[in-house]
Amino acid sequence: MHAWRAFLLRLFGATLGPNSRFYPASKIWAPWNLICADTVTAADGAILYNPAPMRLGSHVILSQEAFLCGATHDYDDPGFPLLAYTTEIGPYAWVCARASVCPGVNLAEGAVLALGSVATRDLEPWSVYAGVPAKKIRPRKHTNSSPPST
Repeated sequence: MHAWRAFLLRLFGATLGPNSRFYPASKIWAPWNLICADTVTAADGAILYNPAPMRLGSHVILSQEAFLCGATHDYDDPGFPLLAYTTEIGPYAWVCARASVCPGVNLAEGAVLALGSVATRDLEPWSVYAGVPAKKIRPRKHTNSSPPST
């Protein structure tokens, strides 16, 4: 049923590359603001709150209950207006199960946000981050299929 879900997302304005897989319980708040390269996967329970454009690079993985938050509210304004941010998740990045990406935070190519971690700042390329807030714990090896960008 991946093709059917991809069809529905495209019908509502999503741009999806080939072989993208959105599982049945994944949620996309604004499909018209979703831009995916090829082979993107969003597992059951993954939530993409994207009132502004959200770009997912090639081979991005969003594991179960991963949360990408693309907006917040201006708590200094009594009217609490919405502040929406463009989000970029680079190619070969992985947001592990129950990890969260805060508004305005981007993941570079090959970055990994570990289980249950919270990214409050941009993540560097080919690095593994863990904790709350997430801190860099080690570099990540490049694979033959994913050479580093220059």
